[in-house]
Amino acid sequence: MRQLGRPSEIRRLAAPLAGLLDWAWQRMHWWVAAMALLYALSGLTIVKPDEVAVLLRWGRLEGSTAALQQHGPGLLFAFPPPVDEVVRVRVKRISELRVTALAAGDGWQSNTLDPLTSGYALTGDRNVVHLDMVARYRVKEPAAWAFYGAKADDVLRVEVTAAMVRSLGELGIDRVLAEGRKTLIATATRRAQAGLDAVDSGLELFSLELIRLAPPAALASDFDAVQSAFIGAETKRKDALAFAQTAVPGAQAAAESAVQTAHADAAADLARAKGDAEAFLALGREYRANPEVVRERLYRDAVERATAAAGSVRWVPPPAHGHYQGLRISIAPITPGKAAPESAPPNEEN
Repeated sequence: MRQLGRPSEIRRLAAPLAGLLDWAWQRMHWWVAAMALLYALSGLTIVKPDEVAVLLRWGRLEGSTAALQQHGPGLLFAFPPPVDEVVRVRVKRISELRVTALAAGDGWQSNTLDPLTSGYALTGDRNVVHLDMVARYRVKEPAAWAFYGAKADDVLRVEVTAAMVRSLGELGIDRVLAEGRKTLIATATRRAQAGLDAVDSGLELFSLELIRLAPPAALASDFDAVQSAFIGAETKRKDALAFAQTAVPGAQAAAESAVQTAHADAAADLARAKGDAEAFLALGREYRANPEVVRERLYRDAVERATAAAGSVRWVPPPAHGHYQGLRISIAPITPGKAAPESAPPNEEN
């Protein structure tokens, strides 16, 4: 009986633990209150100046309009998880995404094309090209983007790749590798943005940059030769245009000058012809009035013109009987640069 009254060894060892549990049980309401307060404060979120926050309550977006769905910078209170989920979005940040679905990967220098390991696209004239791109974008609609989250990059990658494949299929290889690259980028950007809007991704595509666009390595030398020939032809065409821009105005000026000269000559000839005609008509009127006087004057004018080219003139006196028979006058020709010789005396033939 004396042994039954003693405390057992187990009770003796458990006594401190029992006291601790009793003390904790008496003060449990303070612990519960503290944990509840910390749990409630865990719903507080600080939205940074370059961010916009959207609130998901039980997985559904809170707010009936876009303005109510977006919460600007500041302190945002929400219920703790799993009731609410706050998604913060950097709307002012321009992000970059590398798109390598159409790149050759490690096969940029390979002489073979393995469709299972290397990406590629076909141009409109059925040529194979590899391209590596960088897409720059930002979040335009945080509420729509919140449903995609990290998967938004995958959506962007798919839309950009699809738009680029379609745009390449509309252009020939010569345009793609030369002057058509800007058209290719603009068309692919427009189509990619249309695809992003169609799936409500909430993303805005700022730009597409082609880091590399090239044919397969095995055909690179052939394409380089074609490009060199194209550049040479383009250079000659530009040189021809430059020459035409210089020669055509000169020819037009020369033609205009010739036309003006012809008009001036025609006007001068016409004026001279009119003057000669008026003089001839005046002479005719004068001859009808005084025929003897006019005839004598015309005779003298004709003799003066005939003898004007002679070096010297010797007048032969008339014979005694007043009539010449067989008279002949010789005028020696004048050589340029020499003095005119004295005319020979007239020869008379009886």
